[in-house]
Amino acid sequence: MKKLRVYLDNCCYNRPYDDQNNLLVFLETEAKLFVQNLILNQQLELVWSFVLDYENDANPYEERRENILLWKKMSIIDCNLCDTIANDAANFMGLGLRQKDASHIACAIYAKADYFLTTDKKILNRSITNIQVISPIDFIKEYSNE
Repeated sequence: MKKLRVYLDNCCYNRPYDDQNNLLVFLETEAKLFVQNLILNQQLELVWSFVLDYENDANPYEERRENILLWKKMSIIDCNLCDTIANDAANFMGLGLRQKDASHIACAIYAKADYFLTTDKKILNRSITNIQVISPIDFIKEYSNE
């Protein structure tokens, strides 16, 4: 059976560092950590990209940067910028997405990810048909039903 391939955006990787007193943030964090356990147990395949490198490098907190970067080693694909990704990102920007968000999605599609996981409501509220855009909580619900 083919393993599902997932792409987590920078919001997901940083969710555990957000205020856990907010119930939704706490639940998203727990769901994201569950997804990462599935990756560690090789039940899911992880995609990484140059956009994640770029955003993570800009993180002012060294410990967070280093912890997030460890996930790059767990990925099966590391997308580099190419014309296809740049063109797809430009198309997603036409939907009102910011360049980094559009580039994340373009990388996920290029790497043939089945799911794009994010906690960013601006992305979750867009209609993107090329890939399943989903929150970590909703992903766990779907994954549990498969």
